[in-house]
Amino acid sequence: MAWYAYCIGEKQAFPELARHRKPVPMESVVGVSGNQVFLYPASDLAIIVSEHNPQEALNQKAGVDHARVIADCFQHSTVLPFRFGTVFNDDESLRKSIRSNQRQFLGNIDKLRGKTEMHLKILVDDCCGKELERHLPAEGVGREYLSNLRENAARQRERQTRARAVAFQMHRLFMPLDEEVSCRLTENGKMVLDIAHLIDRKYVERYQNKFATTSATMKECALQLSGPWPPYHFVHRLTRATHPHPIAAQAPAVRVPEAVGAMA
Repeated sequence: MAWYAYCIGEKQAFPELARHRKPVPMESVVGVSGNQVFLYPASDLAIIVSEHNPQEALNQKAGVDHARVIADCFQHSTVLPFRFGTVFNDDESLRKSIRSNQRQFLGNIDKLRGKTEMHLKILVDDCCGKELERHLPAEGVGREYLSNLRENAARQRERQTRARAVAFQMHRLFMPLDEEVSCRLTENGKMVLDIAHLIDRKYVERYQNKFATTSATMKECALQLSGPWPPYHFVHRLTRATHPHPIAAQAPAVRVPEAVGAMA
C-alpha cells in the first residue's frame, strides 16, 4: 500500500500515539482525494500520511488539501512539511527513509520549535520606469548594441539596489529571526518582493500590529501579509544544506496556496 506524505511532527504532540505502534487515524481530518489521514509512528517522530493510489493524478485541489492537513498538524506540533506529491510506495520505503534521516529531522524540529513563518508580498513601482528593456539581438554588434547593453545593465543594478533597500527596511522594522527574500519584475512595470520572515509564534500579534502601522505609512509600496504558516522556507533551507538523500530533497517545502488562507 502506498502512502501519501504531508509532514513530519513530534510524536509526543499526539497523545493517541502513546500506546500504539501502528498508524492511528486522525479524527475529523481528511486528506488528498478525501482519504483518511493517519499518524504513522516512527521512533520519536510522527509521520502524517494517507493511503494513496499512485495512478491517481494530483490536481490543484489536492495541493490545497495538502496544505490544509499540514496547517491542522501545525496547531499541535512543530512540523517539517513534505513537498506536494511526495509518495512512499510501501511501509518499508517509508520506514527506511525516515530512519536514515531521523537525526536530521529531529535536529530541524529542535531548531524550529516554537517558531512560525509570516509572508510579506511587496509591490514597488519600478525605479527605472515602465519602459521595457531594450531588445538585444542574439548576434549584436556595433555601438548601438553596446549602448543598449550598458543601459540594461544599469537598469538592473538600480532595481537590485531598490529591492535590497526595501528588504533591508522590512528587516529593520520587523526584526525576524531569519528571512528568505526573492524579487521579480512584472509586466506592468512593478517589482514584487516575496519575503518570508521566521518569528517566534508568541509574537504573531505584535508582528501583525507592526504590519498594520507599516502598510499605512509606506505609501510608495503596496503590502500584503499572510500567515502564520508552518516554516516552509526555513525547513527547505535546513534540509537542502545538509543532506543529499532523496527524502531530504523531497521533504520541505510546499509553496503555500493562497486559497488556504491564514491560520489562526
